Amino acid sequence: MQRMGMVIGVKPEMIDTYKRLHAAVWPDVQRQIKASNIRNYSIFLREPENLLFGYWEYHGEDFAADMADMAKDPRTQEWWAHTDPCQSPLATRKEGEQWAMMDEVFHTD
Repeated sequence: MQRMGMVIGVKPEMIDTYKRLHAAVWPDVQRQIKASNIRNYSIFLREPENLLFGYWEYHGEDFAADMADMAKDPRTQEWWAHTDPCQSPLATRKEGEQWAMMDEVFHTD
């Protein structure tokens, strides 16, 4: 299992929309997340900085392949068409990233 954290901005005028969408995540999207070997997925909002912090635990063997499969899923693509306009990706993210991945520097159980 690999713990993964990521961050992205959220447009202030879209915060309510983003919260509403995530209060009722589509079942097909949730199924795809699980099929992509992601567990214990949470998103946190920090205001007034308007940052979203995402955390999940990856339980698969090939993260790149699982993420490619997720990106091909039509319902996930439709979901992203609703959520991506709410987001403001960080200028410092790596090429190809929507959410900027973070390095784990501490963990305790």
